[in-house]
Amino acid sequence: MKTQQIAQQLVLGSSSIYRRELLLRLQIPFEVFNPEIDETPLADEIPEATALRLAAAKTRAVAVNYPDALIIGADQVAVLEGIRLGKPLNRTNAVKQLQFARGREVVFHTALSLFNGRKHNIHTRLIPSRVKFRNLSNRQIENYLDQEQPYHCAGSAKSEGLGIALIERMVSDDPTALIGLPLIALVDMLACEGVEIV
Repeated sequence: MKTQQIAQQLVLGSSSIYRRELLLRLQIPFEVFNPEIDETPLADEIPEATALRLAAAKTRAVAVNYPDALIIGADQVAVLEGIRLGKPLNRTNAVKQLQFARGREVVFHTALSLFNGRKHNIHTRLIPSRVKFRNLSNRQIENYLDQEQPYHCAGSAKSEGLGIALIERMVSDDPTALIGLPLIALVDMLACEGVEIV
């Protein structure tokens, strides 16, 4: 299978292996660069605004090193009953998150930004994903964490892996948004900048 060539360098501004794996689906050449920005929410900033601001900030941080490139930035903020769910980073926090989420709906706000350094165009979009978790027992939570260790995933579950077994239902305009990089929106944005995927 031949990989499509594009006229402008494409850079994914992320250290996430999940976003990289998603972008590979489009079969276009790209580089990866970690933008290393402060992701702390601003005072009184709503989750949707945080996600949008950080996605755009990541593209601009990468543009310092790739001034003529098309740069992709994404960010995700998970919220349950007004409380943000960050990456658990360890088993203890993951157990607490999943116990809190069981039987409830978590909204994952995924923001996408595409910045054209050559033209200074920027596109941003927010795609929410509503995820209802099953009413999990403590044993099910422990069994899941034994097998998948999703400690770098907001909400403590990988929907693209075994974590799908924890979910009762999900509603989103883009199934890849929940994993962290909304490809349907990205294809639209790339087309606006002259990059046709197929």
